[in-house]
Amino acid sequence: MPVISMFYGIIVALYFFDTGKHNRPHIHVKYQGEEAVVGIPDGDIIEGSIQKNRMKLVKRGSRSTVMS
Repeated sequence: MPVISMFYGIIVALYFFDTGKHNRPHIHVKYQGEEAVVGIPDGDIIEGSIQKNRMKLVKRGSRSTVMS
């Protein structure tokens, strides 16, 4: 799993060959057993769930990097 970022216990991964399940660009976000697939660049959750306060951190941190 190619991890592109880790902060506050949140792991953000980007799989290179993950086109079979989701057609749009996305990242995988994991936190304490929860996992969500998040679209790039809009930040909408495509699949799964993650705590709202953790998702806010992901969106805030990604504005300046992946989702800008």
